[in-house]
Parts: sequence; C-alpha cells; structure tokens
Amino acid sequence: MVTCSKFVAVAAAAALAALSTAAAAASSPQVSVDSINALSIPARPYDENADADRAVDAALARAAHSHKLVLIDLGGNWCADCRILAGVMDLPEVRAFVDAHYEVVSVDVGRFNKNLQIPARYGITTRLEGVPAVLVVKPDGTLTDRGHISALADARSMTPQGIADWLASWAR
Repeated sequence: MVTCSKFVAVAAAAALAALSTAAAAASSPQVSVDSINALSIPARPYDENADADRAVDAALARAAHSHKLVLIDLGGNWCADCRILAGVMDLPEVRAFVDAHYEVVSVDVGRFNKNLQIPARYGITTRLEGVPAVLVVKPDGTLTDRGHISALADARSMTPQGIADWLASWAR
C-alpha cells in the first residue's frame, strides 16, 4: 500500500530530479579563454546584404520545429562590441551551447539606420540604446528579454564567461 507521505516523497524526488535536469541543461558553458584579448574577433560577422525579414522568419520556423528560442543579434560590422559578441559565440564550447538552445540570426542594423523593422516587430520602435542588441524570442514571437536587449552593448567591459553566462541566463 502506498501511503500519502510516500507518494509525496516520490513525487517531490521526481520533481527535484526534473528541475536539476532542466537546470543542468541550461547551465553556462565554461569558456576556455579568460579575457576578450584572447578571442579571435571576426572582422565582418554581419551580412550587410542579407534579407533580414526572411532570415528572422526562417529562424522562427526552425525554432518552432526544434522547440528552441530565437536569438536575434542586432549589430554592425563597425561595432567592436558586436564583433566581440561574435567572437565569444564562435568559441566551440559557446557555439555548442548556443546551437543546443537557440536558432541564431544576425541582423545588420548599419549605423542604426537599417533593418529597424526587426526590433519593431517586438515593440521596439525607439532608437536602439546600443549594439549589439540581443532579442531572445520564443517561437510564437514573444520577446522574453524585454528591458535587457542592450545588456551586451558594452561587451568589451565583460569577460567572455560573463557574456556566456548572459546568453545562458535566457536559455530554457
């Protein structure tokens, strides 16, 4: 006979195991470099000729199928902080984490004068506070990091681990 207290204990143990599995799945990758200076920084991580609307739509469709979030990286090739973010995301351990949790699309916003219809889709119609601006979006189009999209706009003052931790904080 299963008593109520045994049932509660078994259910609590199962819930704890599920929570720890979920937490482990979204824990930050351990970054292999200690400073921004140790990164390989790409010169041109943004395709200035890409069709941003098509790229975002494709990422949302992939996310709906893969049950991942969409990470929309708004930036420009002129921006050191944007290139630093790209360098961190190119680290193998971060790339593996990002690929497991996100469908990524990089959108060139020029000098805040291009592809601004992308943030506008998510209610951001004022000038971006800085770049990179990172939108974390559910497959249904819900923006999850509202109020935090410019958190990496000063990436040069962060450690690579700090950037990876920020990326991991939104993963599910």
